[in-house]
Amino acid sequence: MFEITVQAHFNAQHAILISGQREPVHGHDWLVRATIAGPELDGEGLLCDFHAVELALRAVCDPWNHDNLNHNEAFRGRKIEPTAENVAMVVAKELARALAPTLPEGARVARVAVTEAPDCVATYIPYSHVD
Repeated sequence: MFEITVQAHFNAQHAILISGQREPVHGHDWLVRATIAGPELDGEGLLCDFHAVELALRAVCDPWNHDNLNHNEAFRGRKIEPTAENVAMVVAKELARALAPTLPEGARVARVAVTEAPDCVATYIPYSHVD
């Protein structure tokens, strides 16, 4: 199995529910690491072009830059809290959709890790590329 990982950054606010209480709105410098995995390389020795994955990841994350995630349709539309765990899940699902025409057969979004603060990382691992 081969893996490649790309990352993106964005700055955004959120205020999540913890034990039924809404925390104050606060911001983070979010770091997103997306890993693509697959069993084979192409004829050029690539699993997938890094640039294609970077562009797709930026297309998912850039609209959140300088936004309040609680008000963003990516979370309101899904009726989910913008926790680090849910940010990782949304990124993974949107990235898989964006890369579906690009990824070679057998390759998939293997995991997305989101760091919202130093030493605080949430990871989402899809069961399949269409999860």
